[in-house]
Amino acid sequence: MKTDKKKIIVSVTNDLVSDNRVHKVCTTLYSMGFEVLLVGRILPHSSEVKRQYSTKRFQLLFKKGPCFYAEYNFRLFLYLLFAKYDILLSNDLDSLTGNFVASQLRNKPLVYDSHEYFIEVPELVHRPKIQSIWLWLEQKILPKIQYAYTVCQSIADVYNKEYGTDFKIVRNLPLKQNYKPAEKQSDEKIILYQGALNIGRGLEQAIKAMNNIDGVKLVIAGDGDIREQLHDLVLQEKLHDKIQFAGRLPLEELAKLTATADLGLSIEEDLGLNYRFALPNKLFDYIQSQVPVLVTNLPEMAAIVKKYDVGEITDSLEPKQLADKFREALFNEKKRKVWKEKLPFAAKELVWEKEEKVIQEIFKGITR
Repeated sequence: MKTDKKKIIVSVTNDLVSDNRVHKVCTTLYSMGFEVLLVGRILPHSSEVKRQYSTKRFQLLFKKGPCFYAEYNFRLFLYLLFAKYDILLSNDLDSLTGNFVASQLRNKPLVYDSHEYFIEVPELVHRPKIQSIWLWLEQKILPKIQYAYTVCQSIADVYNKEYGTDFKIVRNLPLKQNYKPAEKQSDEKIILYQGALNIGRGLEQAIKAMNNIDGVKLVIAGDGDIREQLHDLVLQEKLHDKIQFAGRLPLEELAKLTATADLGLSIEEDLGLNYRFALPNKLFDYIQSQVPVLVTNLPEMAAIVKKYDVGEITDSLEPKQLADKFREALFNEKKRKVWKEKLPFAAKELVWEKEEKVIQEIFKGITR
């Protein structure tokens, strides 16, 4: 696509290091000929970010909580009030206020990418006062959003029904990889969880399940609010020889780790609509690396596994039953043979290169 180098400012509230979805979107926009600036924040231990597009990270006084969100959106608003750009792209409800006000005052198009059903995240469902503030912001802004997309059909249906919007679907699919089987260092089977270490991800149950299975290692790659609790649980259960914490890895290193796994976990609990409708990028990352998956029986994830026949679905996260699912997925050679045959097709189909066409159409429509 030929453009006059129109500028898009993309904003998120994270430190940019490991947000794969936003990186892919920015890369797509950059390849379309746009000048792209990605804005986030910097934390004390944030790694350096090197991208083909420009980046900017705010140094903020507050690191979390209401003061952080207020400070971030105020700083973002002030920046956008005077910056040069043609289009704004806001990622998630926590960056939308600053973008929306600036777009209204500057009369600039605003695109909204909703990575999840924000007001139903587990951190909010039991905090009705905080949840009501986010809901109020959502109700005020979303009906006025002209261009929007989200991660799955279920979330799009909710937003379209509630606010009369037209949310498109852009799933968290990975870039196509040249598949190369990883060389196994031992006969030990590897179960991998990659992603945020937050409540409701089934991590506590997965750790306890390791008491009931041998010849298997659980690798947990990521960081988050419950990291310390998970470390303590491993010590309490005396499972340090069966569980490895890999930490939060750069995207390239994470991809190498994924390829070594025998089973990938995406076992979110049904803690509100956000998790019920979850369709996380880790599920597709496993598939792209041709790793069979184990998912909870939630509609969006289960539909992918059933459609492509690439793994197991569990109705329970009770540790002993979960261990049985681990055993079935790792040692049932008949099933694994089928999955091995099916995974290459799924990996070929579920790629960003096909999904990004939705983004291209949205931004082409804005600049026509």
